[in-house]
Amino acid sequence: MTGTADVAQEASNRPRDEFSWGHSALRADFAFAADGTPRLVGLDRPGAVLGTDPEAALPLVELTALGHGSGWSGPRFTGTALGTRLAYRGHRTGSRGDVKWLTVELHDRDTGLTALVELTSPGGVPVLRSRVRLRNDGPEPLVVQSVTSLLVGGLPSPDDLDVLRARNDWLAECRWYTEPLRAGVADINVDVHQHDSRAALALAGRGSWPTGGHLPMGALTERRSGRTWLWQIESPAGWRWDVGESVRGTYLALNGPTDAEHQWRVRLAPGEQFTGVAGVLALGSGFDAAMGALTSYRRAVRRPHPDHTALPVVFNDYMNTLMGDPTTEKLLPLIDAAAQAGAEYFCVDAGWYDDSSDGGWWDTAGDWQPSRRRFPDGGIRAVLDRIRERGMVPGLWLEPEVVGVRSPVAAMLPPDAFFQRDGVRLSEQGRHQLDLRHPAARAHLDRTVDRIVGDWGVGYLKLDYNIVIDPGTLAPGDLAPGAGLLGHAHAYLDWLAGVLDRHPRLVIENCASGGMRMDSATLAVTQLQSTSDQQDPLRYPPIAAAAPTAVPPEQGAVWAYPQPAFDDDLIAFTLGGALLGRIHLSGHLDRMSQRQLALVRDAVTTYKAIRPDLARALPFWPLGLPGWTDEWLALGMRAPDDRMSYVLVWRRGGNPELRLPVGHLAGRDVRAEILHPSSAAAGSVVRSGGELRVSLPRTPAVVLIRLVA
Repeated sequence: MTGTADVAQEASNRPRDEFSWGHSALRADFAFAADGTPRLVGLDRPGAVLGTDPEAALPLVELTALGHGSGWSGPRFTGTALGTRLAYRGHRTGSRGDVKWLTVELHDRDTGLTALVELTSPGGVPVLRSRVRLRNDGPEPLVVQSVTSLLVGGLPSPDDLDVLRARNDWLAECRWYTEPLRAGVADINVDVHQHDSRAALALAGRGSWPTGGHLPMGALTERRSGRTWLWQIESPAGWRWDVGESVRGTYLALNGPTDAEHQWRVRLAPGEQFTGVAGVLALGSGFDAAMGALTSYRRAVRRPHPDHTALPVVFNDYMNTLMGDPTTEKLLPLIDAAAQAGAEYFCVDAGWYDDSSDGGWWDTAGDWQPSRRRFPDGGIRAVLDRIRERGMVPGLWLEPEVVGVRSPVAAMLPPDAFFQRDGVRLSEQGRHQLDLRHPAARAHLDRTVDRIVGDWGVGYLKLDYNIVIDPGTLAPGDLAPGAGLLGHAHAYLDWLAGVLDRHPRLVIENCASGGMRMDSATLAVTQLQSTSDQQDPLRYPPIAAAAPTAVPPEQGAVWAYPQPAFDDDLIAFTLGGALLGRIHLSGHLDRMSQRQLALVRDAVTTYKAIRPDLARALPFWPLGLPGWTDEWLALGMRAPDDRMSYVLVWRRGGNPELRLPVGHLAGRDVRAEILHPSSAAAGSVVRSGGELRVSLPRTPAVVLIRLVA
């Protein structure tokens, strides 16, 4: 986490009956169970009634190690033998800037293992972040197979809770769905059996696409009150969470990779240590409130960068436009048109390095030198110069971690610079995977980026990643492939930080076939996140509407690809869907009529007018989280003081009129104004009480509304 040096701390090494920690928006209460282990017995806002029975709470850490398994077998990652042996040694508290921290030290006398539970929370934000650092203070090596990131017990009964998850597939990202927790955790009548259920509702992400399949997130909502516990796991590789019944309540366990599911193990020799990935829990009176808190947390802990407040408009030549086939002839008129439309960055996407006559660059990429065939007059530098002459910052696409099997780089770098298993270099779709822990791999990428950014003057890099490696790599020193994968993923983030240290104005977009690496650990380093590769403008709205659940709006790149063949309604539709995120403009603007280009320019002008508000706005969903086939969808952004709100509404079918609740403005004098589209005939909005009546007579249709209190 970012912050200044510690400014205060206190220490205690004597067990007490209980202690508390927190700030104005969060209070955590701890008490000791009969076995002497400290437990988190309350987590809420200050002033709330707290106090779970310590015997119903969970230890602060659960872990498994070879020779030290579970105390109660089953699919859970709770009830471990080591978890109840980690005795309290003391705790310290302090602050780094606005971030409050608490470290609790635990120790197992049998093995000599020390566990440091590191809790942090930004001041004024009801969010808890937890990670565990393990240190072997014993005389013998210890092989760790799993370690929790965050454990919370004593939540309401599974009878009263719904669980939310988010499927995240290629071209269909951020699809949240809800079901009663009891649908996955049956009531077995605990009183009869004198044991908790072994069952757990578990979800895991595997491979080098950490968000391929599902987002590393979830939520529990209390059905009667709406109270919500929302979490994310900050892992750039494997992760797992599970929820289940414990002492008639509900528990939540967040983990990074594990041996059972990710082939992850680490051996700690005497004196060695390992730090797990972080788990984060946000609290709220409802899902929207919890997501608002999580959005504030994400902003507080990411790497500072001017892009987060500037929000420049990016034109990218790929989507539904050049599609990986750029040439000087095709790019120059597109650059001119993008500048006329108001773009501030212009990114040349895939293919700029391809010198093959058949476009077969997939398995030859890796040296990242510009094509002479595609850019015959003045080379690619002439194209980059044209971008600058038109007042835009030039950008290039790069897929840094892969090397094609036919690339000369595949033979130039040493074997250990690539992913391998059993001494065999791995290949996936005609590509090898670099291991960024190896100095030769890192040096190769440093030379590449320093040439592109430092010598060519490129100010924007779109970093893509289009293969997935599962379960990982076994480089020399790796105990298991999952550990190799996590090691590489952390080294990749460290490499990104080094690039930004050397080039602090550089803007980096994170992409992996769209949103397949949309994890919060990567988003804390990079400036933008590709939300999808979806090419159908009618299928993008549910992705755009739900993207702020995964990424703050000012980082979520949403494609807007109007085409000259579109009618005015469809041009407005595809542009409007990006206005509450980061507008990523594409499309054959150079082939548009002046009237059509004016429609594009109007939308971009609207975006530039509202973007200062987006950089601090919090998302909400007036119709609830979007469904993939919903005919009406809505996304809102509200200023922290609620004086200004924006609501984006899509209609893909159904009745031409909709009543839209905006509860946070009920009872207030509010002015509603349509910002997009500029055509008065596109629709109408009438405010009444705590709702809006939106009329969109044609489909597809979109409307952006500003609400001023």
